[in-house]
Amino acid sequence: QLQLVESGGGLVQPGGSLRLSCAASGFTLDHYSIGWFRQAPGKEREGVACISSTDDITYYTDSVKGRFTISRDNAKNTVYLQMNMLKPGDTAVYYCAANYSPIQAMCFITRTRYDWWGQGTQVTVSS
Repeated sequence: QLQLVESGGGLVQPGGSLRLSCAASGFTLDHYSIGWFRQAPGKEREGVACISSTDDITYYTDSVKGRFTISRDNAKNTVYLQMNMLKPGDTAVYYCAANYSPIQAMCFITRTRYDWWGQGTQVTVSS
């Protein structure tokens, strides 16, 4: 059974950092592009960042560029989202998702491209 499990969320002050993890089970991530998405109360789920299955090509939405970094460790079957300089506007439930896309050096933060989703982890940025 394919499963993604996010962890690492929590409460942090503005300007602080968190590292989210997305651990896969039931499949190996090396043939998948992985996306991070977030959903704040009353808002649509939006794409934040993604990483390709090949060559680790990354893409970020404008609001997180320079602050967030996505990376993958295929040996640990885990993808990470390092979030620095957090702002109250980053408060949301964060989800990771997988898209089967072998030998592909590109990724997209379009929700409909992703087939498997985790259950989400809450990130709250507040003083």
